[in-house]
Amino acid sequence: MDKVTLQRIEKLHPFVREEVKTIIKECDEALTGRAKIRITQGLRSFEEQEKLYAIGRLTTGKKVTNAKAGQSIHNYGLAVDICLMIDGKTASWDTAKDWDNDKVADWYECVKIFAKYGWDWGGNWKTFKDLPHFEKKNIQTKKGVVKTSWRTLSKMARDKDGYLVI
Repeated sequence: MDKVTLQRIEKLHPFVREEVKTIIKECDEALTGRAKIRITQGLRSFEEQEKLYAIGRLTTGKKVTNAKAGQSIHNYGLAVDICLMIDGKTASWDTAKDWDNDKVADWYECVKIFAKYGWDWGGNWKTFKDLPHFEKKNIQTKKGVVKTSWRTLSKMARDKDGYLVI
């Protein structure tokens, strides 16, 4: 696991940090070739979210998100975006490449591992597919299981560091 990925994990919600480390470790172990996982985005501030939402609407470029501030699971530290780092140097978002020649695309090896831990893949969404995106589907709270919809998360209390109280 590279330094950038570890730094991004440390900013995620404390509830998912160890799980994400385990997932990335399993992905890296499954990918026996030139590719390893890097988290390109984790926790995202509301301000960062608004800037992304403006792309293709208020600023030039292709739309990158349909989520306004508070409407992305990234805003709660419960989502990550990834890429494959090839030979530790080149970022790749190629979902079809099989860098370890095991007849399974490396990206899909990771999709399966994230799914095993209850993470939803943006590539499975019906509209506006987001291939680099994974988000925790459900969280276990003291009051029971909470589905991680932004509407639910936006109503939850936060601790002194700004993280949801789970």
